[in-house]
Amino acid sequence: MSKTKKLDLTSGPILKTLTALAVPIMASAFLGTAYSITDMAWIGLLGSKAVAGVGIGGMYTWLSQGLVSLARMGGQVNVAQSCGKNEREEAKKYASASVQLTVLFGILFAAVCVIFVHPLIRFFNINDAQTYECARSYMLITCGLIIFSYLNFTLTGLFTAQGDSKTPFLANLAGLVVNMILDPLLIIGYGPFPRLEVAGAAIATVSAQALVLAVLIWGILRAKPENNVLHNPGLFSPVSAMHYRSICRIGVPTALQGSVYCMISMALTRMVGVFGPGAVAVQRVGGQIESLCWNTADGFGAALNAFVGQNYGAGRKDRIRKGYHISFRVLAAWGLFITAAFMLFPEPISRMFFYEADVIEISVSYLVIIGIGEAFMSIELMTVGALSGLGKTKICSIISIILTGARIPLALLLTNAGLGIDGIWWALTISSIAKGILFYITFQRISSKL
Repeated sequence: MSKTKKLDLTSGPILKTLTALAVPIMASAFLGTAYSITDMAWIGLLGSKAVAGVGIGGMYTWLSQGLVSLARMGGQVNVAQSCGKNEREEAKKYASASVQLTVLFGILFAAVCVIFVHPLIRFFNINDAQTYECARSYMLITCGLIIFSYLNFTLTGLFTAQGDSKTPFLANLAGLVVNMILDPLLIIGYGPFPRLEVAGAAIATVSAQALVLAVLIWGILRAKPENNVLHNPGLFSPVSAMHYRSICRIGVPTALQGSVYCMISMALTRMVGVFGPGAVAVQRVGGQIESLCWNTADGFGAALNAFVGQNYGAGRKDRIRKGYHISFRVLAAWGLFITAAFMLFPEPISRMFFYEADVIEISVSYLVIIGIGEAFMSIELMTVGALSGLGKTKICSIISIILTGARIPLALLLTNAGLGIDGIWWALTISSIAKGILFYITFQRISSKL
């Protein structure tokens, strides 16, 4: 890892450069998916109520990502653009400010979740005692120790901004191995390990995140100073207000977008809850299965973000447009592949996680309907990465909030029209298609004016 070199994103063959950066990020995204699917597979043995509880507690872990994305996106874009301009000292200051904000947000979010855990869970109107307790246990551990996840998220963005996506991949690989080992030991209980069930899943996840952070820090310490702006940057040294303002200018729209998106999903989960714990479990597990697509697209979007940021800083506008179109073809093909898998094999996929016949039936319907929009969702996430690299996070936030917010009235309309819970799944798919189309058109218009 000490010999890991950052990629020069402003020169060389575009496809080769993008692939070299994107493959480790996409592999890391797959590892993130494997994290979640591993948890769900083992928790599934405890029944749909445990899965539903983890799903509800996990909603707040997801909500937390909106807050930290302010520090990550603002830091990542500014560091990438500074690197493109060969302004290394500025890049180090942006990195320091980004990490400082991450630590602050992590402490504040953890405190709120621990202090207000009961009212936060009661939001979902969960009447089943077992589901409620599972949600409480999972949330206290994962949100209470959210600082590990926060720092991993931000440091990964800062590594990527410099053209190094291999170090985060290796860190996530180490975390996955630990998570896969600890899950059965702590959830089910083997040998000297007690049966902790949902709490065991949370402990395994946090332990893996702590290891990922340790590997990332080791990578920083071992890196050559010229290869990583995080090497001796004075992380806790004072940084000028200008650097914080620049991070907030770019990061606030992204944070707002992520937080509102999660809140809308929480409202939809509340609607799903009317159909019982099994339906909530399907939404939770279905989202993890679907992350095979959106984690990959988001990972490629992160690579494109760094690529666009550095080339924008270097004034290489032609490479920005070419890089986007290459990425478009790759992600569209991947989305169509996931669509085919969901529509052709929904029952075998569902049986990997569920054992009750009524829950499997709901899951099959979810995968078929949600699968229709996977290619459009991939284009949406990839384009958000590209536009954010240009600093256009505000327009991304506006489009996402409006069309994602439309899911709630659309879901109410379709469920009351006789579609039942399928109406909620259709609302997700229709909005994904609309966002994919609109984001593509938006990038074409903005890039033509560069």
